[in-house]
Amino acid sequence: MPGLRINRTNDYLFKRVFSSEEVLLGFLNAVFKPPAGRELVKVNLRDREIDPRYLLDRGARLDILARTEDGTLINIEVQVANEYNIDQRSLYYWAGLYHGQLTVGRKFADLCKTVTINILQFNWFKDDKKRYHRTFHVREDNTGELLVDDLEMHFLELPKAKALARIPEDSLDSWMAYLNNLEGEAMEAIAVSNPPIKKAMTLEQAFMQNKQERRIYELREKARLDEISALEGAEARGEARASQEAICEYLDARFGDDSHRLQDRVKQINRPDLLHKMIKKIFTVNSLQEAEAVVDRIMG
Repeated sequence: MPGLRINRTNDYLFKRVFSSEEVLLGFLNAVFKPPAGRELVKVNLRDREIDPRYLLDRGARLDILARTEDGTLINIEVQVANEYNIDQRSLYYWAGLYHGQLTVGRKFADLCKTVTINILQFNWFKDDKKRYHRTFHVREDNTGELLVDDLEMHFLELPKAKALARIPEDSLDSWMAYLNNLEGEAMEAIAVSNPPIKKAMTLEQAFMQNKQERRIYELREKARLDEISALEGAEARGEARASQEAICEYLDARFGDDSHRLQDRVKQINRPDLLHKMIKKIFTVNSLQEAEAVVDRIMG
């Protein structure tokens, strides 16, 4: 695909490529790391068709849902932007899949293990900058005793995996390199030793040569960029409001009603970078005139 830098976490492309049983099994076995001889050998996709009306919706989620031979439900989703509630969102979606199994006439004993795998394009866990894969279950606090094996949640942080900048040490490292859009000879070398990844690359090449699929891919890329832009804009607005409030509270406490005109002026400033500079300076002033001069200089 000359001239095109592919984004393998584009949710539409991801869904198409990972709908291949060979690709999906390769990825799942890399994530689960089962003992030798107990690898997954078959998985059934629970296909949910993509409604064309939602292709431009930046909030739409195109995920993979599959069931193993023992009945385990597995949901894989790519999260492109940090919405600051990924833990609760993931638990909410897990709960929906879990209780959704209990249709009329079924018993609690019929509920099967449900697994969610979240592929994150941002770092969520801050305490360890190198460990990109985390797995959660329900365990007793002191003994670690598993209450029930029905809940399993995985988080894969792509930026942390990319930052390691190492030759893949295992199959999951290889998949992280693939999902981080590694290309060229390094990616080809990984594919040679990992047939499911080679299959994934073959599928993505065929996908991108299909004009209709390519067009939908581009629409989803636009939606992804719109989502990131919207979230960044919301974050910036939140930072601006917090800075405005901090400055105004200080002015009110220090100079009282006389500062109301300056407070109104501060409330009209929406750039977080300017407000940040203002905070650093305005907390050191000794008079309202000095505060006004700080605002004048920064806005000038």
